[in-house]
Amino acid sequence: MNFLRRRLSDSSFVANLPNGYMMDLQRPDSSTSSPVSPAMERKHLQPPQPSHSSSTSSSIFSSISSAMKQTTQAAAGLMDHSASPAAPVAQKPKILLVIDDTHTDWAKYFQGKKVNGEFDIRVEQAEFSELNLAAYVMGGCMVDMQVMRNGTKVVRSFKPDFVLIRQHAYSMALGEDFRSLVIGLQYGGIPTVNSLYSIYNFCSKPWVFSQLIKIFNSLGPEKFPLVEQTFFPSHKQMLATPSFPVVVKLGHAHAGMGKVKVENQHDFRDMASIVAMAKTYATTEPFIDSKYDIRIQKIGSNYKAYMRTSISGNWKANTGSAMLEQIAMTERYRLWADACAEMFGGLDICAVKAVHSKDGKDYIIEVMDSSMPLIGEHIEEDRQLIADLVVSKMTQLVVTAGSTPSPLRTWPPQVQPVSMKSQTGPPLGQLSQPRPPPQGGPRQPQGSQPPRTNAPPQQRLSPQGQQPQSPQSTSPQQQRSPGSPQQVRAAAGSSPVQASKAGAFPPQQPRPPAQGRAPSQPSPTEGSKQQTTPHPHLNKSQSLTNSFSVSESSQRGNATEDEAKAETIRNLRKSFASLFSD
Repeated sequence: MNFLRRRLSDSSFVANLPNGYMMDLQRPDSSTSSPVSPAMERKHLQPPQPSHSSSTSSSIFSSISSAMKQTTQAAAGLMDHSASPAAPVAQKPKILLVIDDTHTDWAKYFQGKKVNGEFDIRVEQAEFSELNLAAYVMGGCMVDMQVMRNGTKVVRSFKPDFVLIRQHAYSMALGEDFRSLVIGLQYGGIPTVNSLYSIYNFCSKPWVFSQLIKIFNSLGPEKFPLVEQTFFPSHKQMLATPSFPVVVKLGHAHAGMGKVKVENQHDFRDMASIVAMAKTYATTEPFIDSKYDIRIQKIGSNYKAYMRTSISGNWKANTGSAMLEQIAMTERYRLWADACAEMFGGLDICAVKAVHSKDGKDYIIEVMDSSMPLIGEHIEEDRQLIADLVVSKMTQLVVTAGSTPSPLRTWPPQVQPVSMKSQTGPPLGQLSQPRPPPQGGPRQPQGSQPPRTNAPPQQRLSPQGQQPQSPQSTSPQQQRSPGSPQQVRAAAGSSPVQASKAGAFPPQQPRPPAQGRAPSQPSPTEGSKQQTTPHPHLNKSQSLTNSFSVSESSQRGNATEDEAKAETIRNLRKSFASLFSD
């Protein structure tokens, strides 16, 4: 056996063996001593050959099973992909344009803040003088910015999503007029704080003071003490003033500029000549010997009140040295701020300036918008409040835009289909002009239409113009009156036979029958009527008149309305068949 195993390990020996010997030698129960018949030996020597059909079927089944397995795995992969949370997509940051000077770096107050918890905020800061823009109906607003940063000129173009305005858009004293940029932002539909509508209205102080006069007339002098002011559109009206001293304010200026204290009539005339040279309007108000100035500011829902006392002795408390301190916010001050915050559609940021005289009275002299300067020890807190206010406004816009699309950027406009059933206007039969009668037929006068009554309308016809769905609701009197308004309206959407029955328009010339369709034979009675009629046109109209009379008599004689209508239709068909046969 060892010798045989060694021979089997020899590859050349195994290769020369006939087929089947190797399988028998490798069986554990095969031995040389076991008696096997030659037939059985030949049977064992022949290797088992698998059938072709079984291999083909097994390969088909294996391919089907593998395909099913792959399909199942793909479906499972899709289910797992849909069930698994989607990977977070990097959202495009929202661009915030802050219009302010370079003394305040607004980027640090918006650092780490997100709009609706998902959009980062990219802050672009520049002054009005460094901006230029182009606004489009569908493209929004494209802003060009040219600023100097650390001695380097930076030029950028972008589309802002929101604008915070912390600078005056118009000032006569500095010769700066940026109202065109405000118009461009409004043209492009850019949301701002404060609103562009209020920013544009604040470009004229007398215009703003007129709104204070409305609040004064509404609340009264006790709740809203407004200083008495006189407006002069030009120097020609500046002839005299009731009392002196007075404060003259020229045009539209800020920070105490353009204000002059006038003691007597001669100085007032000199001031009128200055107004003539400036070619602007002017206002006058009585000089108030003040003890201190009051300023109430409102940023969102945060209120603060300050008292400013002049140390240098200047009658302008905001000029020279002054002492500033925060005072308690009273209900009286809160009423002033809330009343002024409602003007021009609402002011998110505003401040009310008043003067407290030495006799203990308060006088409201001015209101400021979002361009107001921040004062006091809480400037950083106020800037953070403004940043939070801007983020909340931007979040509201994102939420609103996600729920309903903006109509300003939708093109082409969506036109809602109008349902014919919802229209309540007059029917088509009443709007259309009556058709002319056929040649030789009787003409109807224009004023022969019966007036409309308050009778209930007829049942609505089906789209095919067939009989109404509930004929029982139609009274016999309405059926017998061919010119009633109800039947005129019903005839507008019915077939020509029903329309001529209803009297909506005179009978038309008969059309020839369609090709391949033979006209029906007229009845003997109607044929005799046609033979006795001399004129063919009168014959046709007379046959219709006879059919109407026959239909009326048949409706009176029959038991039910359904049978009467069926008889009417048959008579009409016979009448038109006789007309076509001519």
